[in-house]
Formats: sequence, structure tokens, C-alpha cells
Amino acid sequence: MLRKEEIEHIGWLARIELSEAEKELFEKQLSSILDYFAVLDELDTEDVAPTYNVIGIKDVVREDEPKEGLSQSEVLRNAPKKEKGYFKSPRML
Repeated sequence: MLRKEEIEHIGWLARIELSEAEKELFEKQLSSILDYFAVLDELDTEDVAPTYNVIGIKDVVREDEPKEGLSQSEVLRNAPKKEKGYFKSPRML
């Protein structure tokens, strides 16, 4: 079972503030999920082949065919801000 401190740490990692009621609720719910995984870990899967795609779909992506790209003016046509032929964006520090 997860401890309250672990739930608080998970909330901190997710950058969300949890109320005391939410901490208690998530403590029960996440512990239940982890308990279920513990049950699954007990299953004997020695003779089970790995399943990568359960419905047998083949790759449906089209062939990668080179074609002419857009010109610089076409690319910048709808840019909200541009400067000297480039996209202009706010500084990121």
C-alpha cells in the first residue's frame, strides 16, 4: 500500500496540488491498481508468446516519397512574427 508521502511526491512530480481528501482517495485507488499488478506478476507466462499487436494490423503508413518542399516565402506567409526570413518567437530562458 502506498504511503501518504508517496502520494504527495507523485502530486509534486505531476505539478498538481492535492487536497487531503484527494490524497486519501488516490492512496486507496493507486494502491488498488498496484495490488492488481502484483496479481498479474504471479501469472505463469513462460509458454506465452510476446504480443506486440493484439489485432494483427499491418503497417498502414504510406511509402515515404520525396517531393518538392515549400519555399521560404510560402512557409513564412502565415507566421505571426518574422524577421530577416526566419520565424520570430519570444525569448526562452
